[in-house]
Amino acid sequence: MKIFLGAFAIGIAALAHTAHATPCADLTTRPPAGMTITASEATLPASPPVCRLKGQISPVQGSRIGFELWLPLSGWNGKFQMVGNGGYSSALDTRAMTTLINNGYAVAATDTGHTGDDPDFVVGHPEALADWGHRAVHETAIAAKALIARYYGQAPRHSYFSGCSTGGQQALMEAQRYPGDFDGIIAGDPGSNRTRLNLGFLWLYRVSHRADGSLIFPPSKLSMLNKAILDACAGKDGGLPGDRFLTAPARCSFKPKQIRCKRGVSDESHCLTKAEVRVVEQIYRGARHPRTGAQLYYGWVKGSEWGWPAYWANPVKPSEPARLNFWRYWVFNDPTWTADRFNFDRDIVRLDQSRGPIDAIDPDLSAFAAAGGKLIQFHGLADPVVPPDESTGYYNQIKTRAGDPSAFFRLFMVPGLGHCQGGPGLTSVAAQDALEQWVENGVAPKSLPGVRFKSMNQADGVSFTRPVCAYPARAVYDGKGDPSTAASFTCRVPKPHD
Repeated sequence: MKIFLGAFAIGIAALAHTAHATPCADLTTRPPAGMTITASEATLPASPPVCRLKGQISPVQGSRIGFELWLPLSGWNGKFQMVGNGGYSSALDTRAMTTLINNGYAVAATDTGHTGDDPDFVVGHPEALADWGHRAVHETAIAAKALIARYYGQAPRHSYFSGCSTGGQQALMEAQRYPGDFDGIIAGDPGSNRTRLNLGFLWLYRVSHRADGSLIFPPSKLSMLNKAILDACAGKDGGLPGDRFLTAPARCSFKPKQIRCKRGVSDESHCLTKAEVRVVEQIYRGARHPRTGAQLYYGWVKGSEWGWPAYWANPVKPSEPARLNFWRYWVFNDPTWTADRFNFDRDIVRLDQSRGPIDAIDPDLSAFAAAGGKLIQFHGLADPVVPPDESTGYYNQIKTRAGDPSAFFRLFMVPGLGHCQGGPGLTSVAAQDALEQWVENGVAPKSLPGVRFKSMNQADGVSFTRPVCAYPARAVYDGKGDPSTAASFTCRVPKPHD
């Protein structure tokens, strides 16, 4: 039996009674320097009784990292799991924590050193930037493992981390900076090149809006554009004829000008104007230097159009780009800064100078590999937030540096998956069981189980399953089995012309 949660699955564990070396309440006494802890035995919604610890860590002056650690009162499976965050939010993923505690894990999460969900949290709190970027997860992992050992009288047998989006960035940052923290890591749709991702959002705004802030491309036309792309390419790019999503977006040769309005057309609702064609072409190409044409960030893929409006402007204030406060407070330290002031020569240099505590882009995973760590990264091929080329680009950098990384790192590109979950194709991919098999038994995953649920309410059932193959392989239908089941597919590395 599997429980699917967001983008990973957890097998039901056989739970046994666990003796406690230290009572829950006693964990508040003698905490390490710079840490405060409160503890209580509690029954959280939809979970068994737990020892719930709430802590705050201050590793340096000005840093205040909040965390929670949930410890099963009985049935601990001997493992520790930490879950990541989303966006710039301090919110803990209690849904994932509840599923994990129900399966016997000791589980932790952090507020990343602030409260709220806007990048302006660094105002007056400069140390919060390093906390968000890398320090909070590391400090929480160290504290959690020490508290687990004290509570149960033994250290966890294995330690795992899983996260998607910002959680994916946190996952890669752990593998790069703190290779001994976790035995196994899942990094989903990682916004790891965070500075350039925000440049991508700024690019989306600039190419899709006029100087007065009005949209050039009406959102109402995105469904028409997406349909034209799927009509032209879905099922012809390695997928099945009935697919309404792309299996290999890069193979889709559709060009926006194919649905450009003919001269003299009075009703432009079913075609693209010349200006609209240019907007779409620039979004697919990605951020480029307007003078030199140099590629500055990846473009968004065909098949992701349904999700563009969420990030081509601030949804709360459409007259400005998404994440404007990233630029104001993380790059320029100027609350009056506006997007029209961005200079592609001077400000790219300034942007890259801010990368240090933020971006998780180092391809050197040698220390993580030497420590025996295993990393599974996945990315939705219909992701409208973080371009999928972000992940394939990182894979290629690792391969260039270290050769075949499959002994410690495997990438899975998920057809039709949106950002972390949902989307027009597969809506979830199960990585947790595969990671644990790899870490604990040395069985490296050749594919992950992918599933399309009938709705976001997973109890409504499954539409189809399909294997998600380790990159660069893709799932290929055997031509005779049930096309709705994963067993009818095999993984093959495509030939250069495929």
